[in-house]
Amino acid sequence: MDSGGNAVHCHTLAAPGVRARVLTYGCVLQSLEVPDLGGTFGNVVIGLDTMEDYLTRSRYFGAVVGRYGNRIAGGSFTLDGREHHLPRNNGDASLHGGPGGFSNRVWTVESAGPAALTLTRVSEDGEEGYPGRLTARVTYTLSGGPEGSEVRIDYHAVTEAPTHVNLTNHSYFNLDGGPDVLDHELTLDAAHFLPVDEGQIPTGELAPTAGTPFDFTTPRAVGARIRDDHPQVASAGGYDHCMVFSSPAGELRPVGRLRGPRSGRVMEVLTTEPGVQFYSGNKLADHVWGPGSGLCLETQHFPDSPNRPEFPPTVLRPGQEYRSTTVYRFTAQAPADERAEGVRQAQGEDTEWR
Repeated sequence: MDSGGNAVHCHTLAAPGVRARVLTYGCVLQSLEVPDLGGTFGNVVIGLDTMEDYLTRSRYFGAVVGRYGNRIAGGSFTLDGREHHLPRNNGDASLHGGPGGFSNRVWTVESAGPAALTLTRVSEDGEEGYPGRLTARVTYTLSGGPEGSEVRIDYHAVTEAPTHVNLTNHSYFNLDGGPDVLDHELTLDAAHFLPVDEGQIPTGELAPTAGTPFDFTTPRAVGARIRDDHPQVASAGGYDHCMVFSSPAGELRPVGRLRGPRSGRVMEVLTTEPGVQFYSGNKLADHVWGPGSGLCLETQHFPDSPNRPEFPPTVLRPGQEYRSTTVYRFTAQAPADERAEGVRQAQGEDTEWR
């Protein structure tokens, strides 16, 4: 159960070459298992074992964050001439929808199948300071075949009054299961990034990545330049920046690739979004997960867009539909019989989770 006494359920999904566990609490992707080059399945996201862990230790592990993923400066924005005030839970900023955001709520199961799960929730007018009664829906769909496997995340929302929406999944990936991801090879189709101030709020500048530690337009190890004296890397203790994709948003297209050198697992990222928050796990610190144990590739609109008219807009109005899709696609050479056995063992389970 969550802190309010609401029952939390865990749904197990499976398709050839991929298995996942999703919690109704925060739409959390608790585990995502795919095979390495030898066919051995392994979990590639950071997950916790108990509900108590998620209430006390989680750094948004695997959660859907919203109503607005990322930071909003000063915990406020003005929409249609009216100022709205949000909880400030990250210095002077509001982060990931506030302490009572989507990641800390129990969602309702709309539909469930062996390889797909749809979760919904209604965010009432004024929840965490956001205007408009918003109905949100998130669907996880697993699929696989000879060419690889994937998890697709579809986001949808409608509102009864103008509001801002920016949903994303906050999974921390580690493709090898090792102590850190600094040796993971990353590629991002991003010729620009958003510099930030001391509060991690974008300055409004669109800076080129070329010649900087932010240039992942060709494959490079995450840790290759993470200790450079570049002021943006140094102030964040690594990477915690929005990377701006070079290709136009709106259509689902490939934008990134992550490779685990020891396991041989490769994850391709496709999205309809204009950017991705690349976070190298700089502030992870407990008895299990240390700095750099996993990295986030949070596909989304830009941080602080409600206060930056020059950024792609995040306003949703009555009669409009918010739609966003991200796919994490994996490749490996798993034996077909092992994949089939994994499906038979994991398909269709639905248990109360604690």
